[in-house]
Amino acid sequence: MHKEIISSQNAPKAVGPYSQAVLYQAKHTLELSGQIGIDPQINQLVSGGIEAETKQTLDNIGAVLAELGWNFANILKSRIYLVDMGDYKLVNEIYAKRFSENQPARIAIGVNQLPLGARIEIECVAGGDEIEENLQKINFNL
Repeated sequence: MHKEIISSQNAPKAVGPYSQAVLYQAKHTLELSGQIGIDPQINQLVSGGIEAETKQTLDNIGAVLAELGWNFANILKSRIYLVDMGDYKLVNEIYAKRFSENQPARIAIGVNQLPLGARIEIECVAGGDEIEENLQKINFNL
């Protein structure tokens, strides 16, 4: 996959761990459904507030990406939904640790409510040229 970060001096600089835009060319594109901080071992929302939920949400995204042999570098765009925009700064700090460079394009949206009482939900678009061999059996002419 070729991924190019686009930045314009004539548009506002990013105020968080994201890029103004991402131009990419990839053989495969993956739309990840929104993830919340559910611990897959107990199938319940983690306790510990926004910090724990954000970390678990990102772990869940990482687990889905790993099924293809991908990682956070494959993410092109993410959408973050927050019940409390006051959590934005802390979420950015946690998010930045997973996206240390070549950050994806991103939007953060304040919402009234999320499933199961979650405080954060993240959905993503990812892309890549290669996928794990165990998925080659999918009949998409891969």
